[in-house]
Amino acid sequence: MRAPIGFRISNRRKSLRISQAALARLAGISPSYLNLIENNKRDVGGSLLQRLAQHLQIGIEDLTGQAEQKLLQDLEEAYADPMIESLPFQPDERRHLVAQYPASGMALARLHRAYTGAVASADAYADRLRSDPLLSQLLHQILSGITAVRSSAEILDDVPDLDEGERQRFVAAISRETRMLGEVTRTLIGQFETSSAQRRSVSPAREIDDLIIEQSNYFPALEAVAVALRHEIDGAGRFGLDLLAEMLSVRFGVRSVVGERTAGLDADFPGQYRYLPEHKVMWFRGSATLATRQFQMARLYAQLAAPDAVDAVLDEAALSSATAMRQARSALGSYLAGAIVFPYSRFLEDAERCAYDIDFLRQSYNASHEQVAHRLVTLRRPGEEGLPFGFLRSDPAGRLTKHFPLPGLLLPNSGHACPLWAIYGAFRTPDQVMRQVVRFSDGSRYLFVARTVQRRSSAYGQPAVPSSIMLACDVLHADRTVYARDLDLNRPETDVRVGPSCRLCPRTDCSARQEEALAPNSTAVQA
Repeated sequence: MRAPIGFRISNRRKSLRISQAALARLAGISPSYLNLIENNKRDVGGSLLQRLAQHLQIGIEDLTGQAEQKLLQDLEEAYADPMIESLPFQPDERRHLVAQYPASGMALARLHRAYTGAVASADAYADRLRSDPLLSQLLHQILSGITAVRSSAEILDDVPDLDEGERQRFVAAISRETRMLGEVTRTLIGQFETSSAQRRSVSPAREIDDLIIEQSNYFPALEAVAVALRHEIDGAGRFGLDLLAEMLSVRFGVRSVVGERTAGLDADFPGQYRYLPEHKVMWFRGSATLATRQFQMARLYAQLAAPDAVDAVLDEAALSSATAMRQARSALGSYLAGAIVFPYSRFLEDAERCAYDIDFLRQSYNASHEQVAHRLVTLRRPGEEGLPFGFLRSDPAGRLTKHFPLPGLLLPNSGHACPLWAIYGAFRTPDQVMRQVVRFSDGSRYLFVARTVQRRSSAYGQPAVPSSIMLACDVLHADRTVYARDLDLNRPETDVRVGPSCRLCPRTDCSARQEEALAPNSTAVQA
């Protein structure tokens, strides 16, 4: 769902007391065209949006309403919940709620997240009660103890002529059984607390998504560390694989090994690379690409030269589980390595000059397609922003294995996306770029650019499994990319009509549907 950009432009212009004619003249368009934009009857993006934001003295993200778009996405999931999806919601109800009562919309989104977390916890507890033998044993001990206590208590109550010795024996039995019950109950509670800790109400992936969106996928502290480390490396020679290997050896005593078996490495280790700190060896399989070796050496250099950089960022993050911390540490480690390999200002300048041509950039930086795509989504420095992208990766089975969210673009949290998306079509044309302009049921439009990448096999005779990488950007910015050339972006009727996934898509007339929608009675407009 797209936030009302035109209304924001109008409200900002009026608050600055600028006439419509004056702003149109500054932006280089006619007053009538600006009037259509302000009434949300024309899309605005690319260089025109940048000019309007500049003259209105406001950031592009404030005009596009990224925070509101994230809230719209959360409400879309909430309204599609099976508990309420059959209610007669109005087509624009979520949009109006966010625009007029954002706090109420946020409250609903938080309640839905808490509700889904509670349901997940209840299901987890039910599964444990049904399948965990230890819990079954503990419950059996509790029931046996209660039965023994009740039996002794009934005898004490119903048999008045017990002598003192017999009465004391029954009292001692009750005392013994209740102590046992206390111990078993504490053990049982401990098991449930362990289960609860392992199944947080918010998944680690969702927490990391929230962290990335909160930071707009830009971490200034890591960028500053990357600048210092890159300056240090460049001072020793020409940046590249050989220099990184030399600096790792000279400064940290780490030896780079390619292809050879080495001490400390399992014979059946399936990966392409591994750092063995106890032996000070950075090992790479012989089939590992030069791009992989360069990136992982940069990552290791950052890890050793600035060991506290990532932890300093995580200390300020609201992550609730060890799993989330571990995954976030890995993601931020990759972020730091990318910032070293692709220095921000230079990379942004190159990206703008080549119109975000990924093939050109990967050849210029001796990098892989996926590494370049990763770096493109992090170009969000205030005042020096690149084009806002979302990132997706899929395996051949269609399962989404990695994503970096783009506010406004509704992505499923797990599983599969819409089968019509270019990320799946790319598997039919390996090693070729596939592009498409898509339109969702709310009228929002995006440019999707996808390409397969071949992952090297770990050994001879083992199949190489491909992945598909897709970048997504709002069609408002598409004209800044090489991939929009020869596409008529002003003809929405030629767009591919898609949804986020079959379960979340309200289109009832889609011939590509693979499963029933969550909201069959939705009144959403079929755009």
